[in-house]
Amino acid sequence: MKLQFITVLTILIASLTAIGGESVTINLWPDGNPNNNGNPNDQTAEMTVFTPEDGKDTGIAVAILPGGAYAGLAMGYEGLDIAEWFAKNGITAGVVRYRLPNGNPAIPESDARQAIRILRKNGATRTGIMGSSAGGHLATTVSTHEADSLSHPDFTILFYPVVTSDSRYTHHGSMQNLLGEKANDWKTLREYSNELRVTDNTPPALIFYSDNDNVVAPENGALYYQALKGHGIKAGIHIFPIGGHGWGFKDSFSYKPMVQDIIINWLQDK
Repeated sequence: MKLQFITVLTILIASLTAIGGESVTINLWPDGNPNNNGNPNDQTAEMTVFTPEDGKDTGIAVAILPGGAYAGLAMGYEGLDIAEWFAKNGITAGVVRYRLPNGNPAIPESDARQAIRILRKNGATRTGIMGSSAGGHLATTVSTHEADSLSHPDFTILFYPVVTSDSRYTHHGSMQNLLGEKANDWKTLREYSNELRVTDNTPPALIFYSDNDNVVAPENGALYYQALKGHGIKAGIHIFPIGGHGWGFKDSFSYKPMVQDIIINWLQDK
């Protein structure tokens, strides 16, 4: 099994090395998925990778996880639009069309981790993860649940993420779609209340919300920020006065240029 995994990874890496200033879409599991969500219409996990133009590569890469309450994926303004912008700024970006959990949280986590492995093996010196809304929950899951070192991100960027399972602040639909029958099991809820999973090994995080977000409470991010600081981990949190939920890289979000500047400065300051 280990030899097969290495062979698959080598093939996927080879498919990325010849591009520059372009994008390519790859199947994360060309020899078959490692697990099954039970949905015959959702069996293909893909990553669309945007690379910087030749000579502009900073060595940084990021796997982008769009949101959608673990029931769908906002691939445009929370995925492809962001990745294209990253590439123009010298950062390799892979938008992950992860399989939805359908009650099995291991499904999207395995896809997200595979995306990080591929980006890292393709030569990135720093590989991070970015997620929006439920994709932000997935990003914090990958950041706080220990697995193999190859899939552990170096940094985390979060747009209005679901983080906690605390009933006062969580997005209940996301938790229901993620955990299925176990959504009312307190032990499972605590396992995916990711502010409780922060350790000294959790990567630094940059967190964004709008104060008037009535879908995912900004308290989610505040809890994560406090947990990170409790372990002495570098972090930043920015809560804008307006914007609501789901702004991603929409031009209608008035703070978009500020968000872009903050991200670039933060990545350069690592």
